[in-house]
Amino acid sequence: MIAFSSKHRSEEKEIMDDFQFQGTEMEALLTDLKRINKWLGGNKITLNGIQKLVEAGPGNRRISILDIGCGDGEMLRVCANKLKQPNITFSYTGIDANKFIIDEAILRNKDYPNIQFKTMDVFSREFEDLEYDIALCTLFLHHFKDKDIRRLVEKIASNAKVGIVINDLERSKLAFVLFKIVSTLFVRTKTARNDGLVSIARAFKRKELIAFSKSVKAEHFIKWKWAFRYQWIIKRV
Repeated sequence: MIAFSSKHRSEEKEIMDDFQFQGTEMEALLTDLKRINKWLGGNKITLNGIQKLVEAGPGNRRISILDIGCGDGEMLRVCANKLKQPNITFSYTGIDANKFIIDEAILRNKDYPNIQFKTMDVFSREFEDLEYDIALCTLFLHHFKDKDIRRLVEKIASNAKVGIVINDLERSKLAFVLFKIVSTLFVRTKTARNDGLVSIARAFKRKELIAFSKSVKAEHFIKWKWAFRYQWIIKRV
């Protein structure tokens, strides 16, 4: 049984945290996540954050977007389809530590020549050396412990030339109960039902995100969004 606490983030692992997670269950899970995120409007939160960062800068430029923990590349497909800015050319890279997920992402994005994928651990030297303009962390940070989140956000903020868009879950008892009910009707895979509850139990309160933000010297904007999400924009000054 998955425990929930309003006071403390859960330390329970998600099934998909296993870098060897693969096969038909993985493929079905990625499809489930795509449907859930679209259904609950999660993609719009990330898109809105990107647009806010882009509008603050000049035109006539190239912008590289890095999706960290990209899954099957759904967020990058949405970006490629929706981000149409005059005089701005976008390029997209997705990274994930699970090679099997990256292989699936390459297959699912074969019609998008401006999206590339790499298997990469965010705690590797290779990741530290990456350069990009905007980093996306969509439903990503809650997979880590607090000390690792601080380290990650600091590193990403130091490398992102424009800023970061973080889109993650609110740790809400109501969200936990609602997902438990709704997932039995609309979520097809057992893994997605399990990991969805664990994700909410591992998610954040606003004060926790504010505490993380204090270690990064940049402008921060943290807003609650439906459904039980936080949009955290870090803008390089």
